[in-house]
Amino acid sequence: MVDVRVATDEDVSRWNDYVSRSPQGTLFHEYDALRTLAEYAGARLHPLVGFKGQEPVGVFPVFALRKGPVMTAFSPPPNLRVPALGPATLNLGKLKQRKREKRRERFVDGCLEWIDDELGPRYTHVRTGPTYSDVRSFKWAEYDVTPEFTYHVDLSADEETLLDRFSSDARRNVTNTPADAYEIVDCGSAEEGCDASAAIRRIVTQVRERYHSQGVDFDVPADFVVALHERADRGTIRPYICRVDGEFVGGILAVEYGDTIGRWMGGVRTDRDVDVPVNDLLDWAVMRDARERGLATYDLVGGETRRINRYKAKFAPSLRTAYSMERGSWGMQTLAHLYQSVK
Repeated sequence: MVDVRVATDEDVSRWNDYVSRSPQGTLFHEYDALRTLAEYAGARLHPLVGFKGQEPVGVFPVFALRKGPVMTAFSPPPNLRVPALGPATLNLGKLKQRKREKRRERFVDGCLEWIDDELGPRYTHVRTGPTYSDVRSFKWAEYDVTPEFTYHVDLSADEETLLDRFSSDARRNVTNTPADAYEIVDCGSAEEGCDASAAIRRIVTQVRERYHSQGVDFDVPADFVVALHERADRGTIRPYICRVDGEFVGGILAVEYGDTIGRWMGGVRTDRDVDVPVNDLLDWAVMRDARERGLATYDLVGGETRRINRYKAKFAPSLRTAYSMERGSWGMQTLAHLYQSVK
């Protein structure tokens, strides 16, 4: 028996510890991050937590969003382009396979039952990351399960070996660009003396302008990302910016948690006429710095778009599978505008 409930005040005080102990835990699972997501999504947060006796089994943040008379449930909430959320389990690694599966199933089943009984949504959407591989409980609960993809770069090798794995053009762009032709700054590092909030706003603005030029909506508020940066507990948002002749030409918002750093937003084509491979240099700076800090993985966040994949594949990543689960009793086309993908 796994008891699932909305987190009490005592559970909330321990929430981030539970997240840090879960293989699926991310910065977006942190409690203040969840509150920030709810605030900017206009949703109500329901932080579900499961226990086997006194032992925590997992957390599952759920966001309820009402559109007119229709109740919907999400994890993560729509329109903020958070890559993944969903359940994060803990204290399962010590168990044998049968008991591990049974406990995970009872936890997720209990959460899905709570969503149905307490919220009664007409549409539910959950997206998990590549570290959450067993989504059978969703399938058995009649959710439509869709595989999605991302790329992971292994940072465990030494710098020379890491570079040797790159495609020839990526390696050439990194090694042959004169060091005095550009400047890259990690504005998430206190040592750099860079205004992180200003850097975040500049990157988000550039991404928005690039998307709009392609006829794609991008409604992520810069204030939302700044708030996440300021409220992060054990995770970190690191805005990397590239300057040429002192002028901003591009940037990446990297999200660091545990032993992984992810390429969340940014890295779009610059609108400046510069003879510098801006994004190759930015990605390399994120990887190099993360490796020096002892991180194991660079998540390129997304492997669904053929044109963009050609760029990401230059860094010799491995393909990883994540999952999107949805269930609803009304037209999926009607909901397409409600839930924006990060693809």
